[in-house]
Amino acid sequence: MSAATTRSRTARTPVPDRLCAEAVDLARAAAEEAAAPGVVGEHVAVVSEGDRVVTHYFECKDPAYRGWRWAVTVARASRAKNVTLDETVLLPGGDALLAPEWVPWSERLRPGDMGPGDLLPTEADDLRLEPGYTGEDEPPPNSPVSGELAELVESEDAELTTRPGTPRRGSIASVADELGMRRARVLSRYGLYAAADRWDEGFGAKTPMAQAAPATCVSCAFLVPLAGSLKQAFGVCANEFGPADGHVVSLSYGCGGHSEAAVMPKPPKPAPHALDTMRVDEYPLRPARDSGSVPAEPDAPSEDLGHS
Repeated sequence: MSAATTRSRTARTPVPDRLCAEAVDLARAAAEEAAAPGVVGEHVAVVSEGDRVVTHYFECKDPAYRGWRWAVTVARASRAKNVTLDETVLLPGGDALLAPEWVPWSERLRPGDMGPGDLLPTEADDLRLEPGYTGEDEPPPNSPVSGELAELVESEDAELTTRPGTPRRGSIASVADELGMRRARVLSRYGLYAAADRWDEGFGAKTPMAQAAPATCVSCAFLVPLAGSLKQAFGVCANEFGPADGHVVSLSYGCGGHSEAAVMPKPPKPAPHALDTMRVDEYPLRPARDSGSVPAEPDAPSEDLGHS
């Protein structure tokens, strides 16, 4: 074996310094000072980090850090007999319980995680969004709000345009403001398709509720259609007893609350009364003289029957 090979192996795995390797009590005191009482366990290993630099490893008894070890590095200066403390850290071992890999918040966020007062920022290059208006802010040359007309409007309403952040009256942004159409960004085609896929997955034709439904939402009276291109495939359920009330549903979705699935029969109409209870019948106390078979003659005077 050559001398160069011996020197290279010695540089990779130096022999631990004797004084540093014997400074176990110094390393334990440093670990106990950094840790909670009763957390530092037995001395498990000693590793040489370089010339007169040694790291002592102690067992960690904290249940939350299973498999971790306290690492205390000590060093000694050249030709010095005193060993000094370098650093004290808690390092994971081979079977240590580690936290999962860090994931950005944008990938950890799930539907329903936002609460009152939370703010959800959107990136400038979000694929779900695109600019709300394109082109220059200046109107084209043949526009009715360009050139001299724009200057005239600005001169007449100068007091209204001195506010900070207010666009010029002759600009496209100002016209969009007046029409209520000015939005910095709008939903892109990708964002539209992504939303449609989510809605179809939650309330679409492949759900168990739709598979067992007697009819689809396209023929239900409780469906409120959407505006724009989404109205061709989606609507909002307005049945308070349905499972999708207030949700965007696919036209091919369905449930047992369909308006025409089970129409209630009309209640039977009661039969008319046999007797007319609304008319008052008159009953005289004595019968009329011309109502019977006895002729109407005056009563004869009573005769004396000769009774004593």
